[in-house]
Amino acid sequence: MKDSGSGPGLALAREKMAAAGVDPLAIDVFAHYFRLLELGETGMIPESSIDPHDMPSLDDVAVDPAAGAEALRRTAVIKLNGGLGTSMGMERAKSLLCVRRGLSFLDIIARQVLHLRQEHDATLPLIFMNSFRTSADTRAALARYEDLAVEGLPLEFLQNKEPKLLASDLTPVEWTKDPELEWCPPGHGDIYTAMTSTGLIDALIEAGYQQIFVSNADNLGATPDPKVAGWFAGSGSPFAIEAVRRTASDRKGGHFAIRKTDGRIVLRESAQTLEADRAALGDLDRHKYMSTNNIWINLVALRDELASRHGIMGLPLIRNVKNVDPGDPKSPSVIQIEAALGAAIEIFAGAQTIEVPRGRYVPVKTTNDLLVLRSDVYDIGTDFVLDQAADVVPFIDLDGVYKLVGDFDKRFKSGAPSLRQAESLIVDGDWTFGENVTVIGSVKLSGEHGRVESGTVLTD
Repeated sequence: MKDSGSGPGLALAREKMAAAGVDPLAIDVFAHYFRLLELGETGMIPESSIDPHDMPSLDDVAVDPAAGAEALRRTAVIKLNGGLGTSMGMERAKSLLCVRRGLSFLDIIARQVLHLRQEHDATLPLIFMNSFRTSADTRAALARYEDLAVEGLPLEFLQNKEPKLLASDLTPVEWTKDPELEWCPPGHGDIYTAMTSTGLIDALIEAGYQQIFVSNADNLGATPDPKVAGWFAGSGSPFAIEAVRRTASDRKGGHFAIRKTDGRIVLRESAQTLEADRAALGDLDRHKYMSTNNIWINLVALRDELASRHGIMGLPLIRNVKNVDPGDPKSPSVIQIEAALGAAIEIFAGAQTIEVPRGRYVPVKTTNDLLVLRSDVYDIGTDFVLDQAADVVPFIDLDGVYKLVGDFDKRFKSGAPSLRQAESLIVDGDWTFGENVTVIGSVKLSGEHGRVESGTVLTD
C-alpha cells in the first residue's frame, strides 16, 4: 500500500518492517519521521533560535536520607545496552568489555544494583534495553546473577529496528553481502516506543513504581543514587536530566539551551548544529552544560504524555548519514533515522536539569576512555561505585593503532599504566607497555614504534 503523499520508499520500508516482525507502533513512529525526512526536515537547531541555559547544582540541594531511600524504593533502573562498540572493533555488546579484575560493565552494573538493594531495602528492578544484536550475549552474561531479575518484570526488552534508507532516493537499502547491515536501531529515543509496545510502562506503574532512572550501560558512574532519586521525587518534575560542565574535550558535543519561542529547555546535539554555528557550539562560556544521558522520568507523566500523542512522542529528528557497511567507505551512502532519549526534555512542561559531579559521567566511547577506566584513576569499592582517586582525570590521546580493542589489548598485555598522578598521556606511534608503568604529569611518546619497559616512570 502506498502511503498518501509519500514516494515509494515509505511503502517499501513498511512492508520490510512488517515482514521482519517489527511492532506496528514502531512502524508508525518510523513513518512519522520518514515523512519529516521527505519534507526536508533536518532537525537542525540554529544558534539564533536559542539562549544559554543555567541550572542548580546537586551540591547545593539538601535531601533527607530517609526520603532518598524511599524514592529509591519507588525507582526502576533501565540501562541502554544496544551498542556493539563497532567503532572499537567489537562485534558483541560493548558492555561485555572487561573493566577491572575480570569484571565487565555488566558485572559491575549488576553488583552496583544488588548492593543498593541490600543497603536501602529496595527492590530496585534492573532492566536492560537491548538491541537485536546484544540481547543473547547480555542474557548469557547475566545468567550468573540468579537474584537479579524481579518477579513480574522482565530483565530486558528489545529496542526496535528499522531499515537504512538509500540517501539517493529514500528506499530501503539492499546489501546482499551482509543483509543484517540493511537494518539499524532508531537511536535510544526508541525507548518510549519500545516501553509502550511491550507494556512495560503499565507493568511498572501497576507494580508500584513511580519513576525510572535511565542511563547508558557504558557509563559506570550512572548509579541510581538515593540523593538524586530523592531530589527528583521531591521536585514534582515529570522529567529531569543530569548535566555536567563541558570541558575542552566536550567542545564538539551536544549541550542544553533555552528555546526562545517558548522558553522550553532543549538538547542540541552536534548533528543538529549548522556548520555556521560550530564556533558557538564549542563556546564553553556560552553553552556550559552537557547531558550525561542520566535521565529521571515520572512514569505516570510518561504514560499520559504518550497517550495524548497516540504513542508517538514526536522527538526531534536526527538525520544520520553513514555508509551501509561502516567498515567500507565505498559502500552506498545511507540515512539512518534517529531520535535521542534526552530530547524529550522539550516535550514535558516543568522538565528540569541539575548539575551533578563529573564522577556520574564516565562514558567509554573510545580506547582512550577505556585506558582511563582500566587504570588506577578510579577505585572500585565494595559498593562497586567508581570513586575518583586522582586529583584530575587525565587527558588521553592514543595513536590510531590503538583504536580497536584487540590492538589496544596487545599493547597493554600487562595492564594499564598508573595514571593517578598523570595530567595527560599522548602516544604518537606504536608503543607497547610493560607492567607497573607509572605516568606522572604530562607525557608524550613519539616515534614510529617503541616499548616502555616494566617499572618505568614516565614524567614530563
